Amino acid sequence: MCGIAGIVSKQNRGSIRGMAEALAHRGPDGVGYYENDGVALGHTRLSIIDLEGGAQPISNEDDSLQLVCNGEIYNSPQLRQELIAKGHRFKTRTDVEVILHLYEEHGQRCVSYLRGMFAFAIWDSRSETMFLGRDHMGQKPLFYYSDGDAFVFSSEIKGLFASGLVTPELCLEGLWHYMSLRFMPDQYSLFKGVKKLPAASTLFVKNGQVELSKYWSISFDKKWPGSENELVERLDSVLGETVEAHLLSDVRVGSFLSGGIDSTTIASMMAQRSDSPIPTFSIGVQEHSFNELPAAKIVAEKYGMEQHEKVVHADLIGLLPRMLYHMDEPADPYGVGVYLVSELARETVKVVLSGDGADESFAGYDRYAGQRVVDFYCLLPAWFRNTIMKPIINAVPETFAYKSIAQKTAWVQAMSQFSSGERYAESMSFLRFTPQAKESLFTESAKGQIEDYQSIDKILTHFNATDSNELVDRMLHTDLMTRVPDHNLVIGDRMSMAHSLEVRAPFVDYQVVEFAARLPAKLKLKNGRLKHILRKVGSRYLPKEIVKRRKQGFGFPLGTWMRTDLAGVLEQLLGNSRFAELGIFHQAQVNNIVSEHIAGKVDHSYRLWILLNLEILQRLYFEGESVDSVSEMLQSCMRKA
Repeated sequence: MCGIAGIVSKQNRGSIRGMAEALAHRGPDGVGYYENDGVALGHTRLSIIDLEGGAQPISNEDDSLQLVCNGEIYNSPQLRQELIAKGHRFKTRTDVEVILHLYEEHGQRCVSYLRGMFAFAIWDSRSETMFLGRDHMGQKPLFYYSDGDAFVFSSEIKGLFASGLVTPELCLEGLWHYMSLRFMPDQYSLFKGVKKLPAASTLFVKNGQVELSKYWSISFDKKWPGSENELVERLDSVLGETVEAHLLSDVRVGSFLSGGIDSTTIASMMAQRSDSPIPTFSIGVQEHSFNELPAAKIVAEKYGMEQHEKVVHADLIGLLPRMLYHMDEPADPYGVGVYLVSELARETVKVVLSGDGADESFAGYDRYAGQRVVDFYCLLPAWFRNTIMKPIINAVPETFAYKSIAQKTAWVQAMSQFSSGERYAESMSFLRFTPQAKESLFTESAKGQIEDYQSIDKILTHFNATDSNELVDRMLHTDLMTRVPDHNLVIGDRMSMAHSLEVRAPFVDYQVVEFAARLPAKLKLKNGRLKHILRKVGSRYLPKEIVKRRKQGFGFPLGTWMRTDLAGVLEQLLGNSRFAELGIFHQAQVNNIVSEHIAGKVDHSYRLWILLNLEILQRLYFEGESVDSVSEMLQSCMRKA
C-alpha cells in the first residue's frame, strides 16, 4: 500500500516533496519522485510485493510513461504472462507494473483488465497527458484539484494542501449533505474545489482540461438459475477463489476477526488455505454488551489461529484529533474500532483481510428487514398511527442503549410517513440530521449559499437507477454506490493507513459484487433473516453459535458517555460553536441538542458526534492548529468539567 501525489502545472510547480511528506504514513518504507518540465510525481511506499525492486515511479521500456500506483492487482500474475507473450519487458516483479503495459496495449481501457484495489496515475510524455484510474468499488482513494493553471492529485486531501497550490476553504454543499448522509456523496469533499475521483472512474487531463469517464456498473437484472443449495455451492467457490487471490503477497498476511459472520468466514477460508496458523486481530471493550472477543475466540480456537486480542478503553478525547487528521472529514464512531484494531495488527503484520462490504451485497443491515416491518405498520390507518400511536411511541423512555426500543419504535413511526426510495433516503438520515433538522440548524445566510440543496437526490439517483424491481436489490444497489465507496471503505482505508497497514476486503472484489447482484433477492433476505445465503456458506466453516449470532460490530455506549464523562466537553465546546460564530449554525439550536441529550429526553448521540467532529476539524484545517494543541484543548475541557 502506498501514497501517490502529482502536479501538472507550467506556471507554479508547487511542492511534490511536501505532498509526499504529508503521505508518509501511507508508505514509510521508501519514497520516489519524477520531475520534468512542469510535471511532478511522488510516491511513498509500503513494501508488500517485490520488496527489493518495486520502488516507484515505474517507467515503461522507452521511459515515455511514468506510473505511480496505490494498491494491489490480484490478477497480475496472469496479466504479466500475457503481456510478456506479446513482447513487453518488465523492470520489476511488483504487481502494479502490469498497468503500464496494459496502458500501452489498450490505452484508457486498461482499467477494465484489472482485478484489484487501486488508484493510479500515468504521465504520458509523448502526448503530455495525465491519466488517472480508480478501482471498481473505490477501495483506494484519489482526490484532485484543478483551476485551469494547475492540476494536483493526492491519495489524501492533506497532500493537496501540502502542495502549496490548494488552500482549505469550507464547502457548504459537502457539509450540508454529510449532515444527513454521514458520507460525502458524488465528487464532494469538505473543501471547496477539492473533488474525489469516483469509484470505477478514470480521469484524462490535457492542457488543463479534465475529462471524467465511468468504466463499470453493477447489474441486478439477470439472476443465476439453480436451487438454493446449488447457489450456496457456487458462492462458496467464488468466495474461496477470491480469498485465495487476496493472499498475493511477499509478506505475512493476517485477518481482522470480530464475532460476526463476515470476518469469521473470511478468516476461516484463509486458515484452510494456509500451512501455518494465520494471525488474527480482535479488540473488545469492557462493556459486556458491546464485547465481541468471546465470539472471535471461538473461531480462532477452532482453526488454531494465532490470535492477538486486546481489551481497549475508547479514549475518544485522546483519539479524535488524530483520527480526524487522517480522515480529512468527519469520522464515524465505527472508525474508532478500525483505528484501534489496525494499531494492534500493525505490531505483527503489514497486511490483513477484512469482512468489509458483505452487508451491502448480501443484505446485512436491520433497515433492510425493517422496511417490511414498516409496511406492516402502515396497514394501520394514517390517522391512527399519527394521533394514537405516535404519542404512545414518543412516551417510550430512552435508555440510550444500542438499538433501544425507543429508537426502533420512533424509526418505524417516522418511516411510515414515506414510501419506496424516499423512505430509504429518510432512513439514512434518521439518526443524523433529517432535512427538517438541518433547516433548524443552518442559518438562512448559510442555506442561501447552498445551490445543490436536495440530499435525498443523492440516494434516489441510485435507488431509481438499478435495473431491478426488487426492493432489496434497490437498497443494496444504493448502498453499493454510496455507503461502500464513500463511507465504509473511506474509514477502512484511512484508519488502517494511519498505522501503515494494508487492508484487503474480498467481499468488495468486483467479481464477488457482480456475482452477489445476480443472486435472487429472496436468498439474501429470507423470512426476515439477514444475509441468509452468506450464513449458509458460513455454516460450512463456522460453529452454529457464530452463524446464528445477531449482527453487532465494535461499539461503545456513546449515548451514555455523552451524558456523563463527555457532557462537560460538549457543553464547553459546542456551547461556543465555531460554526455558530461563522454564521453557519444557529447557536440556540446547537445548545438545544446538547441540553436535550444530557437531560435524557432524546438520544442525540450521533448528531452530537458529528457536531463534535466538525468543531475539531475547524480547528485542525481552517485555523491551522496542530493535532497536539487540539488534543490539549479537549483535555483542558475534560479537566474543567
